[in-house]
Amino acid sequence: MRQVRELRDVAAEAVLIVGGGSAILLQIADERVGLGVAHHSDFASRPLDRLHATLTYVYVQAYGTAAERRYVARKVGVAHQPVRSDAAGQRPAYSASDPDLQLWVAATLYRTAIGLHERVYGPLPDKTTEHIYREYAVLGAALGMPKSLWPTDRAAFDDYWSRALSALRVTPEARRVARDLLHPRIAPLWLKAAMPLARLVTAGLLDDTLRDAYGLPWSSSRQRRFTAFMTITRMLWPRLPRGIRHRPAIRYLRRVRAEMTSH
Repeated sequence: MRQVRELRDVAAEAVLIVGGGSAILLQIADERVGLGVAHHSDFASRPLDRLHATLTYVYVQAYGTAAERRYVARKVGVAHQPVRSDAAGQRPAYSASDPDLQLWVAATLYRTAIGLHERVYGPLPDKTTEHIYREYAVLGAALGMPKSLWPTDRAAFDDYWSRALSALRVTPEARRVARDLLHPRIAPLWLKAAMPLARLVTAGLLDDTLRDAYGLPWSSSRQRRFTAFMTITRMLWPRLPRGIRHRPAIRYLRRVRAEMTSH
């Protein structure tokens, strides 16, 4: 019988990957994150880069050794160093090293993961959920975010989340990134074939306000298809063997270990 006690029991579930698009759109709805991604990432020709980097980081922080966690955190830190700009006119300054932005990114990963996990497996006991919530602070802390920034409990997180959502502003740059992400011009055939479903799930996991801000189409028929997809997933996914459900986590960890060995 599947038992969930800690972050690693949640993060390994590959079904959480379907929330990657909505997590990215939440992240870049903060104007500063959106500007950083728009000016320093290339979703048009490399649509999977951010997803690969995020999955590597999450899996290693959840399952890796201390040395592996430091290795990946250093790599991400180096990649983030040039992601900065001073304020210009109406455009705010931004920096990937800003603890407040690291908090926001970690918060979107937590909120998306736990929300999807509950959709597929149902709610966890309060004590377990609170413990897993506190563990998620590592996703920001490993990059230098002071752990004290992570809200103390889920009630405090809900307050933070509500305030953060009300301050979001989807800029033209963020909409361009979303378009490149959801309608990739250069992508392998398997990815292009999967994009209609990816667009449906991404939009379905966002609230009405953000869907409208990004100009994502929604209707009663799309809602029915999204509900049907989540219902089928909830019925079938938990029945799959653990080796299938956790395969991406295993593959990413092996890749990082091979990379460390070769250096």
